[in-house]
Amino acid sequence: MDIAEQLKLIEAKITGYLKEGKKIFTSSSFQTHSIPLLHILVNIDSDIPVYFLNTGYHFPETILFRDRIAAQLGLRLIDLKPETPKSMQKGSDGKFLFTSDPDHCCYINKTRPMDKILMEHDVWINGVRADQSDVRKNMQEEMPAPHNTTRYHPMLPWTSKMIYEYRKRYDLPEHPLDAMGYMSIGCEPCTRRFDPEMQEREVRWYGLKKTECGLHTDLITNKN
Repeated sequence: MDIAEQLKLIEAKITGYLKEGKKIFTSSSFQTHSIPLLHILVNIDSDIPVYFLNTGYHFPETILFRDRIAAQLGLRLIDLKPETPKSMQKGSDGKFLFTSDPDHCCYINKTRPMDKILMEHDVWINGVRADQSDVRKNMQEEMPAPHNTTRYHPMLPWTSKMIYEYRKRYDLPEHPLDAMGYMSIGCEPCTRRFDPEMQEREVRWYGLKKTECGLHTDLITNKN
């Protein structure tokens, strides 16, 4: 299915949610591959809120890129921060959790804040793609999430080639760290440069047998 057909399906699905009175939102990590979805959504309904999980550990380049994209596209951007201050994000050894317990660090900074947003909405528009990891290739277009909400994954069948073609068609910018060898960009302490032998998500939490932060594992219900 080509990009034009995909766009028609996405618009029809979102329009359907809105006609049903569903309260919808999206979230974005503001990486290069995230921008096409934001561009698509803002052209369907510019009032869709865009949540950014501001963990406090992002690269400065990500924050600057986020602000640039938000202004360029006219996004309704909402900065979502954790309730737990950094000073309390340490283990018994005094080390920050991203070194001693990265799963709990992700829970505090990402999963728990997003869970609260789910309580206030009906549909979470999420930009995961099947070609990004083994976890994501087993996902479906729509999946149930906590609090009787629905996860909608419009970009699931898109490939990196389709993302590139869409960006070029609409002259969408790339994250400044791409040119430095970063492909999947998250929190600075848990992100490394890409190696050709890796899957895209393997550059995150390198060496820890961890490729997901919990947003796409813990915030899905009825997974069996």
